Amino acid sequence: MSLIEAIILGIVQGLTEFLPVSSSGHLQIGQHFMDINEGGLRFDVTVHVATVMATLVILRKEILAIIKGFFKPLAPAGEGVSLWRRLNDEQRYVVLIVISMIPVGIVGLCFKDYVEAIFEGSLVVVGCCLMVTAMLLALTHFYKPQERETISPLHAFIIGIAQAVAVLPGLSRSGSTIATGLLLGNKKESLAQFSFLMVIPPILGEALLEVRHIVAPSAEYAAEHAADLASIPTSALLAGFVAAFVCGCFACKWMIQMVKKAKLIYFAAYCLIAGIVCIVIA
Repeated sequence: MSLIEAIILGIVQGLTEFLPVSSSGHLQIGQHFMDINEGGLRFDVTVHVATVMATLVILRKEILAIIKGFFKPLAPAGEGVSLWRRLNDEQRYVVLIVISMIPVGIVGLCFKDYVEAIFEGSLVVVGCCLMVTAMLLALTHFYKPQERETISPLHAFIIGIAQAVAVLPGLSRSGSTIATGLLLGNKKESLAQFSFLMVIPPILGEALLEVRHIVAPSAEYAAEHAADLASIPTSALLAGFVAAFVCGCFACKWMIQMVKKAKLIYFAAYCLIAGIVCIVIA
């Protein structure tokens, strides 16, 4: 992988991680057209960590406020007062994040390698999943339920299921979670922030799992993923990281504003066209 190729793919990852168009799908598309077959795993881990860092930078005030509020004491116990009501807003927020992580945790630990072995590298799958993303985003434009003030634990779990399904390449993680939340009637002003924060633990956990494969791969894994495990120049990794981080900062901030304005139909049209192109090329 050359320096220019790393920068281009880093830009692609930084932009598409937060926009509802699937970063994994676009990375596969980019690698397909550039004919890049080596070092993919190392590069993917690097740029995904970069976009997590971008999230932490853009939402640093909100994250610090959540952490500060989480460690405040519970409200006094009273007769008929549930534990949920004793929690403050920040503590409830953390609980919702944890609930949303349950489905993706199960899929990531039990089925991720199986799903990737079947679907990864197929432009047909990427194209079909991009069209599913387009459908979800289009539904938010035409179906507008009455908005709720807060996200409930049940809705957090359902949004988590949407995130877990987005392990398929081409099915946007942010698009699936945001669209699902909007279709459930959650308030769009708080939904984008929740969607971006809920993906931080899974992405970091996924990166740690991939690092395990890089550092100490099993013989079977090494044989099946020799190209992905191949070395890649440090300069290319650094360039990809910087490009993904810078573009991720812009994309994260922009996407929060886009969700508030609920203009996701344009992304639906893009995903539809991109999906058709992928299928035709394949």
